[in-house]
Amino acid sequence: MGDDESETAWRDLFGFDAPYDQQGDAIESAIDAGERGGYLAMEGPCGTGKTMAALTAAAHLVRNGDQYERVVVVTPVKQQLEQFVADLRTMNAGLDDPLDGVALVGKRDLCPYEREDSFPPDASVHDRCEDLRESTAGLVEGDGGEFDGQDARELVELRPEDALDDPWWDPATGRELARSARADADHSLSQAPLATAGADSPYVPHQPTAPDDMAEGDPSLFCPFEADWFGRDKGSPVGFDAGRHNVVTSEDVLPSSVEYGTCPHRVQQVMLDHADVVIGNYNHLFDPKTRGLTEHLLDDRTFVVVDEAHRLEERVRDLLSDRVGRHTLARARNDLRTLLTEAKQSESNRQQVADHLRSYDLSMDAVEATVDFFGDVLDWLDDRVAEYLANEGFDPNGARGLPERDHEIPLRDPETDEPDDLTRWAEQNGYTGDVWRSLAAVGTAVEAILEDDGDRSAVCGAVGITLQRWWERDHATYFREIELEHAPKDSGRAGAAWAEAYTPALVTFNCMPARALRETFAELGGGVLMSATLEPLDVFREVTGLDRLEAGAGDAEARPVVERRYDLRFPEENRASFLVDATPFTARNRGEPTSENANRTREQYRYVLRTIARSPGNVLVCMPNYREAAWAADYLGGVVEKDVLVDESSSNEATDDLKAEFFRGDGKVLVTSTRGTLTEGVDYDGEKLAACAVVGVPLVNVGSPRVRAVRRAYADAFGEDNAFEYALTVPAVRRARQALGRVIRGPDEVGVRALVGRRYVEGARHSVHEYLGPGEREEFTRMTPEFLGDQLELFWSDRD
Repeated sequence: MGDDESETAWRDLFGFDAPYDQQGDAIESAIDAGERGGYLAMEGPCGTGKTMAALTAAAHLVRNGDQYERVVVVTPVKQQLEQFVADLRTMNAGLDDPLDGVALVGKRDLCPYEREDSFPPDASVHDRCEDLRESTAGLVEGDGGEFDGQDARELVELRPEDALDDPWWDPATGRELARSARADADHSLSQAPLATAGADSPYVPHQPTAPDDMAEGDPSLFCPFEADWFGRDKGSPVGFDAGRHNVVTSEDVLPSSVEYGTCPHRVQQVMLDHADVVIGNYNHLFDPKTRGLTEHLLDDRTFVVVDEAHRLEERVRDLLSDRVGRHTLARARNDLRTLLTEAKQSESNRQQVADHLRSYDLSMDAVEATVDFFGDVLDWLDDRVAEYLANEGFDPNGARGLPERDHEIPLRDPETDEPDDLTRWAEQNGYTGDVWRSLAAVGTAVEAILEDDGDRSAVCGAVGITLQRWWERDHATYFREIELEHAPKDSGRAGAAWAEAYTPALVTFNCMPARALRETFAELGGGVLMSATLEPLDVFREVTGLDRLEAGAGDAEARPVVERRYDLRFPEENRASFLVDATPFTARNRGEPTSENANRTREQYRYVLRTIARSPGNVLVCMPNYREAAWAADYLGGVVEKDVLVDESSSNEATDDLKAEFFRGDGKVLVTSTRGTLTEGVDYDGEKLAACAVVGVPLVNVGSPRVRAVRRAYADAFGEDNAFEYALTVPAVRRARQALGRVIRGPDEVGVRALVGRRYVEGARHSVHEYLGPGEREEFTRMTPEFLGDQLELFWSDRD
């Protein structure tokens, strides 16, 4: 296809009359990268039209040519997921042949029983669902058969293309089983059916028991929604036309599936296999535990769109880290003990357990050895926590005197690539590599045996896998530590008062996600990685593994990486942008955040904060951390004639309530941490925000053992001179830029953006000026604090 034809083809897919110039360039750049099996790294602020650009390019690649079969979109922000759904619907509205799209949600959001609180309170939705699925499968098992065509009209075109001609299940039995649970099956009873999401199901409001003739006299709970799915030969009664313009979300899948009496999660799975565009979150692409749902789609026939890509390192680092709490470790040991106890009840039991284990090439001795190991690790963990608290000057036996905060207990020097304390202790006590290597096999086998006996609460398999990885993984990429969470409770471990205040966990923290990212991108056909804050793009390419992907590291094929950067296209006269040249707001300069502290640095920032806070309308003040936010809010509350709201680390519900209060009524001041949840992924559109001030460079705690280990890993990968910059400074500046990006969200919006602190000024000591975007470096005006008030007054007076 020639260039002119290619452009015409994508314009036919574009959802609006005409693209912005930047948007058109982004589409063509993404198509070029995708056709060559590569990636586009794109920075574009609000107003660039990144979402529609990425979808248009992806749709063009799927519809024109045979290189790609599907698009997978991932974003860590719920609001952005909704934006992709909206833009795909806009695109489809103008197409005779729309693209089929599905937005993914978890099983918890789709299970009718979970939504209506019909599961036992002590059962997780996953475990309970798996139990019901297994029992239902047993009930519908058949000798082979053929779907008889009944209700074929409800299967639409979503039956799997590779369905077995002679399946192991019997569809007729599935339909019969589902009918037995109908609320109108027994006319002598009058009961309302199970209802959820505004839809009535055909079934009774409780979990039904299979009829005696189907359960062979053994009472068996089952899921009628699952039985109906088998009755449809694993097809879906819900088509893509259930969603507006062929894009289905949980709001479409859930009520439609419930009314048909089919499992909504199964319907989502069927749609996933047939969708042109799949929209999910980062877990669906990067989390080894979650991507099982999408694994079969992640190949070289898939074009991926990664939104909010500036978050990749942080989010993927967390997804690739392992954590096992003390309570979970104790449960795993008890799982193993349960099996051993069962074996000791009689000789026949012992023989039966031994036979089970032998089928996994294991012995009873192996299970007993693992019980001993888990028990000794628990004792070691408790002793190590007590030792740490004592060394920090606290009495581990006096819970009331312990500090009310979380702790990190490093198990090796963060600056040195060496074995951790737990591994060394184990080797000194005879727990060699053979023991560690056996943990996954032993735990998985015991868990399977217990599940065969109907116990789905076992955790020994997952714990065994996690601890085996603890021993196997290298010490440069993975940092081992004990995470001590402050979580007061009524009682803890007998004799350990600290356990009433803290919950410990063993953590294997991933310091360097670049390799895992590169391997994921290498599996896929190509894609777009985009954000409003990717600069510096050369650093982004290195830390995400794109540079090595382009170079063809190892035996991998070289893949092109294209860069594009776009500036804010809204009228410059609508915004005032300042670099306030104040004394650096560092811990050394500012001292403790108390109302009595009146040193020169804090006095200077008090003036700057009250000057900006007095701007008309809503003002967002972003401090380096929540402790400083509390200080700023306390001060501003006494000097500005506005309501002053203060954010703190809290639940999503509390944050949503605070945000709603900020948006309601007259102008207010909201003080938060730049590293909090109110500075990214929140759309302060219209008149919701008139000014934003970011105070200081929001670095994480550089003294944290975990952060020091990350810095060491980055030094090994990218050089000592780049370590602090890549690991800490660049992500911190991106945070600041994200916060400023909340102010101007449309062409008619007016506002003030201020970066407060000398480190943002060009040429200053430890300046971060070079990490701003080129447009920002050109547009932002250096301003000393004493001139700030006059400049703000002038800006706002011009708009009266």
